[in-house]
Amino acid sequence: MKTRFKLAAIAAATSFAALSAPAMADINVGISLSTTGPAAALGIPEKNSVALLPATIDGQKINYIVLDDGTDASQAGKNARKLVTEDKVDVILGSSSTPPTAAIAEIANESKTPQIAVAPVELPPEKNKWVFRAPQPISLMAEALAEHMKAHGVKTLGFIGYTDAYGESWLKDMTKAAEAAGIKIGDVERFQRNDTSVTGQAVKLVASKPDAILVAASGTPSVLPQVTLQDRGFKGQIYQTHGTATKEFIRVGGKAVEGTILPVGPVIVADQLPDSHPSKKIGQDYTKRYEEKYGKGSLSAFGAQFYDAFLLFQAAVPAALKAAKPGTPEFRAALRDGIEKSKEVVATHGVYNMTPTDHFGLDSRARVLVQVKDGDWKLLNDKK
Repeated sequence: MKTRFKLAAIAAATSFAALSAPAMADINVGISLSTTGPAAALGIPEKNSVALLPATIDGQKINYIVLDDGTDASQAGKNARKLVTEDKVDVILGSSSTPPTAAIAEIANESKTPQIAVAPVELPPEKNKWVFRAPQPISLMAEALAEHMKAHGVKTLGFIGYTDAYGESWLKDMTKAAEAAGIKIGDVERFQRNDTSVTGQAVKLVASKPDAILVAASGTPSVLPQVTLQDRGFKGQIYQTHGTATKEFIRVGGKAVEGTILPVGPVIVADQLPDSHPSKKIGQDYTKRYEEKYGKGSLSAFGAQFYDAFLLFQAAVPAALKAAKPGTPEFRAALRDGIEKSKEVVATHGVYNMTPTDHFGLDSRARVLVQVKDGDWKLLNDKK
């Protein structure tokens, strides 16, 4: 009798403790993407990828709060401010292009909220602590292009790129890679993301007679310089950047973009990769899931980059949950530390190994060269 009474008392105490113990708060993920504006071709597939994300991580419920920044840095900053002050997010994913991403980084550092960008933004060291990147660093991709150019006898290179941080970063890194390969950068031209004509710039580039031209742009706006250059008589090789790795570029450009060469993440040609490539299996899985939901041929490098940003966050969650409760500064700090300690995180675009001095964390496994052939991406295996 006494034993039964003791057991009942213990059960009642346990039940009361369970009821009185504070429930673990949900993890809130803030997302600001450019689903409208000039970078919409990047932001839309990124937003589409949110539907592929799990509802829980390590048994913990995840809330996804998605906002559109319209490819506008000012709006991206407002979104980030709302996410950290009103929605109390534990991490921010985004944005889609460099200027909005840099605006979010200001808020991320100020609020001490980890940010995983889906644009290859470059920041000074003092602004880098809380910001990580899912895309490949521009320098890594520029080196791949320079190697191909050198192998194919390119001696002079023309350049036309955005007037913003993306174009500036590409000019800086491509100049360095080209010089190392013995290639001279000749005429340099710029244009705005929303320009409707680049005739003047194209005329100057063609007149300078370079062996090849690099267009440093992203999404469908990168079609305009290429078409204009060809209309003005340029017959040499045109290169684009990984910012152009969307089927919309091929659809809009049509025959004018046939033969274009660009560096991309391995997910773009996952089926063409050797079985030994670490990103083949996960790339094929992401492609299958994305295209089952959004249609055959809908795969975009940018949706996959957003998915990789999530994978980096996901890998850091279990250890952060052991350190603190979601919604607290301690949890955000533990998440930041966990992302920075990422080791061999296999993703669709490569394998991440972050360090305190490298918040990109990708190596040569994160790049392949492709060429537009017959309206699709074709893996380039040759260097000459």
